[in-house]
Amino acid sequence: MATTTTAKPARKGTGATSARQASRKAAGGTTTKAVATKTAKKTAVNRPAPRKAVAKSKTTDARTASQRIDEKIASLGDWRGERLAQLRALIHAVDPRVVEEWKWMGTPVWSHDGMYALANPHKDKVKLTFFHGAQLPDPKRLFNAGLDGGKWRAIDFREGDKVDTVALKALLRAAIAYNATHAVAKSRGSRA
Repeated sequence: MATTTTAKPARKGTGATSARQASRKAAGGTTTKAVATKTAKKTAVNRPAPRKAVAKSKTTDARTASQRIDEKIASLGDWRGERLAQLRALIHAVDPRVVEEWKWMGTPVWSHDGMYALANPHKDKVKLTFFHGAQLPDPKRLFNAGLDGGKWRAIDFREGDKVDTVALKALLRAAIAYNATHAVAKSRGSRA
């Protein structure tokens, strides 16, 4: 008794080659799988870079950094605004050539040969941060925040705290001197 077997048609992806693929291989060509792979690689290489989010145009808001800082101080309307204004006045007294900047969606920054201080009003404090505070002498121990960091140091001013203006001015002068004598990244200037 003889048994008959019928050949099953080759399914795509099972490794069986079709007549077209076999003839391409015999002719020294490439298979459709190889063509698809080359096309995919080529497409990936020629694909344009994804677009970045479009930044707001600088022309939409012509306010300077100084104007924005003024508005920030006025908008606080409590002791934090007064303290921020006091700190700003001390910075200008120590450094008449200071460049005021507005960065990081609402942070006043002060620069001279690079950024040296920023101030942020918080719910219960005004924080004055020095970019290279860890390298600055602080004989009066004004720094009371960020003491375990390797670069930044800060002073948290709370409501009712007295500001040691003499010691703070000395700290600001030391920060300016540090920027003048070290390779500190220079800021691109005020971003209006």
